[in-house]
Amino acid sequence: MNGHFAAIGNGPTANQYDHGIQVIDEDKSFNANLNDYLTETHVAESGFNYHLISVFGSQSTGKSTLLNHLFGTQFSVMSETERRQTTKGIWLSKNKRDSANGSPMADNILVMDVEGTDGRERGEDQDFERKSALFALATSEVLIVNIWEHQVGLYQGANMGLLKTVFEVNLQLFLKDRQSQTRSLLFFVIRDFVGNTPLENLRTTLITDLSKIWSSISKPQGLEDSKIEDYFDFAFSALPHKIYQPEKFIAEVDKLGARFTTGHRSTKDHEFVGGVFLPEYHRRIPADGLSVYAGGVWDQIVNNKDLDLPTQQELLAQFRCDEIAREVLVGFDTVIAPLEEQQAEAIRLGKPATVLADLGATGAGAREKCIKAFETQASRYHKGVYTMKRAELESKIDTRLKALYQAQLTAAHKAGVAAFSDAVSGAVKAGQKAGGSYEFAEIVEKQKAKTLQVFKKEAQSLSIPGVAWSNFKPQYRLFEKELDEVSARLRKEEMRRLAIRVERWVRSRLGDAIGLEFNKLGSGRGGTVTPEGADKPATEKDLWDRVWNAFIGIVKEAETRFADRAKSFEASPEEVEVGLWRLRRKSWVALREKIDEEVMESNILMKLRENFEDKFRYDEDGVPRIWRPTDDIEGIYTKARESTLGLVPLLSRFRLSETYAPPDLPGFIGVQPAGVEPEDEEDLLPIGGIDEEEGKSLEEETTILSESKRQDLVVRFKKMADGVYVEAKRSAIGGITQVPLYFYVVLLVLGWNEILMVLRNPFLILLILVMGGGTYVAYTLNLLGPMAQMSNAAFNQAVDIGKDRLRDFLVNNETARQALAVPARQMGADISLDRLDSRGKKAQDISDDDDI
Repeated sequence: MNGHFAAIGNGPTANQYDHGIQVIDEDKSFNANLNDYLTETHVAESGFNYHLISVFGSQSTGKSTLLNHLFGTQFSVMSETERRQTTKGIWLSKNKRDSANGSPMADNILVMDVEGTDGRERGEDQDFERKSALFALATSEVLIVNIWEHQVGLYQGANMGLLKTVFEVNLQLFLKDRQSQTRSLLFFVIRDFVGNTPLENLRTTLITDLSKIWSSISKPQGLEDSKIEDYFDFAFSALPHKIYQPEKFIAEVDKLGARFTTGHRSTKDHEFVGGVFLPEYHRRIPADGLSVYAGGVWDQIVNNKDLDLPTQQELLAQFRCDEIAREVLVGFDTVIAPLEEQQAEAIRLGKPATVLADLGATGAGAREKCIKAFETQASRYHKGVYTMKRAELESKIDTRLKALYQAQLTAAHKAGVAAFSDAVSGAVKAGQKAGGSYEFAEIVEKQKAKTLQVFKKEAQSLSIPGVAWSNFKPQYRLFEKELDEVSARLRKEEMRRLAIRVERWVRSRLGDAIGLEFNKLGSGRGGTVTPEGADKPATEKDLWDRVWNAFIGIVKEAETRFADRAKSFEASPEEVEVGLWRLRRKSWVALREKIDEEVMESNILMKLRENFEDKFRYDEDGVPRIWRPTDDIEGIYTKARESTLGLVPLLSRFRLSETYAPPDLPGFIGVQPAGVEPEDEEDLLPIGGIDEEEGKSLEEETTILSESKRQDLVVRFKKMADGVYVEAKRSAIGGITQVPLYFYVVLLVLGWNEILMVLRNPFLILLILVMGGGTYVAYTLNLLGPMAQMSNAAFNQAVDIGKDRLRDFLVNNETARQALAVPARQMGADISLDRLDSRGKKAQDISDDDDI
């Protein structure tokens, strides 16, 4: 049975599709491959340009035969030798009749062959008959009722019982939407028409019977006075006997086929003009959605659910609007997809998002064009569905545009923040190069206004009138807030740089001031006259007071500089307070580092030696001592050493002379301000007595020399002082040695003749007097050294001149050259005596090496 068709459950082939497809089998299963068949036969792409015809009637009445002759299909027919069911379920095939060889027919006619009624195979089970008839009514434009002439007037033979069911269900289908009810055409084809009874009489009989059935059915409230003509149109055709009049049968079938074309109603009598396919019969289901529509209808029918065909109009509108939406979105994608791809590509490559040019105008234009196209094509469908689908379309478009626009604003946001930061930094650097004459607050305000204007312009270009989400005021406020945050960060960085500059200034000033105070330790000449047990002189006793006072003065000046400059940044009082707190801490650390540098072992030992030597080698007036054997060297040494050793305890701890206690370091630095953030403390070193959690007390913080270092320093100083004492002792003993008197007697006896010769010669006496006087004057004026240097220089110059004269003589005098066996000078040879080495060979030219 229809074995050459594509049946349910098989993997259909293209050859089977060429014949047709089983839509519903005898087990009431719907074929999910229906859309594949429509695609294979090129019907799916026809949109609304197709027509669906169904045929039903009693079993074995020649329905399939009629369809095969009328539309050129290949439905199986009953064998003439036996009478049995040939069509099970519902089968569908495309019209294969060639219009060129016969009467012209409409394009893309789909013919549905429905299982016959009143068959012995189904018996009294009329469930499938009713459901298949309802399915045909819900999907088809034209329902062909195939009956024999002699069955006209019969109830069962003319399928009046089935038609009654169809009428009742039809009223339920259109009950919900009476204004847009869909009409159907019942096309009665009377077979084996003999002609004794005119066709008009048969038509009257059938309509009369149908009207009686219509009158007898129960109608819903409000439809009691409705007529059958309100829902159905009727058409009639008669065909002669196929076996007894085959030629005439073929001719009438050909005439009948000519009626299956598009037509319309006459405005006068509402009769058919043209073919039977009127616009109001069409279910307005696009061909590519017919499979889904038919499957949904059959699912409702087979599960005995209420089939609401007006709802099917909504389904149609939904499907059609979805189709239109997809079509118009293609054009939208053409414009928007490349822009989305640009943004996605930047994300994939990890690049910063770029601001797309004219995105607002492009996106708004694409959106308006898309919605306008949808409105033009879809507004004629169900208003409620159209409104809903338009909202869905706008939601889809707006979702994509919103993502695109937000990415655009994010890119503009990031670019704006970066541009703002770079502009402020550039202006600050330019101001610094110009000598520091710039106002940070003015720079920030100017660049902020410029950046906000650029972002506002971009945000306004993305605004779409009437679209709430395109109001980007929150994003603008967020951008402005972030600019404020960036301004605060830049201000904080600028204040950090200011703090660094001030800290450098503090370090420089501390280096000079503290170094000067420690250098005073080397001037200890007053110590020699200080009575034993008396207080130390002011230059030593008040060392830490002077250091602390100098430190306080420098820090106060630095604080003033910092606060004045911070005002130009429009820094908050809290930020200034934090900056000053950090400055005081770092200043103290700088002071400690400078003190530690001064008390390094080599430095402090040198200062102690200088202090000791000043006290030991100089008297109270600052005159150097010349040691004599009669001087009390031991006493002076002991006092000077003990006085210098008294500096070691003084240097060991930072103590003020008045209180003999550490300075009020916690009070100086102050309590940590509430505005201090974690990053403000990252580069701060712990300070004893303030950062108690570090486990270091104020006593430890102000300890300069540890006990072990003090002892080692005392030992080394004593050794050094002992060396100085020994040296002084030796110089005193060396001054006692004198020339013996007998040496002068011997010198007089032996040199008597020479003395007389000099005394008798006035020239020698005069020469001796002049030389002695000149030497004395030179000595008195400290000119002996310069005179010796001048003499040495003159001698060296005379030697050089002599060498040059000798060289020229040997070069230019042939006799001298022969005497010294020097080879004659060759022409062009660049050789001279000053170019020979110690062995008489040509010295290597340094310039040659340079050329290499």
